[in-house]
Amino acid sequence: MKTMIKLTMSLGLTVMVAQQATAQQNRKCAPRDAVIERLANTYGESRQSIGLGEQGMVIETFASSSTGTWTITVTTPTGQTCLVASGRSWEELAEALPPPGNDA
Repeated sequence: MKTMIKLTMSLGLTVMVAQQATAQQNRKCAPRDAVIERLANTYGESRQSIGLGEQGMVIETFASSSTGTWTITVTTPTGQTCLVASGRSWEELAEALPPPGNDA
């Protein structure tokens, strides 16, 4: 019985490691300077917003009002930047907050 449990756990760990390796290969990551240069030169995008995430990750949104494209990136503390999402039809909004007590 103990052998069967060990085999099952070993198989599970092997599958998890393989999935993580595949996920890292599918991520689109490069040094931050290279990513920023490509977003600017290829899509005309510039940084529109920035925030600090968990574990020192920097989250940024890049966009271009002329091309309408946008990209969200995450940069690790080591300087590696990964593309998280991208799309079209970027619009900049300046919406007011709802009045206090209004559960809009």
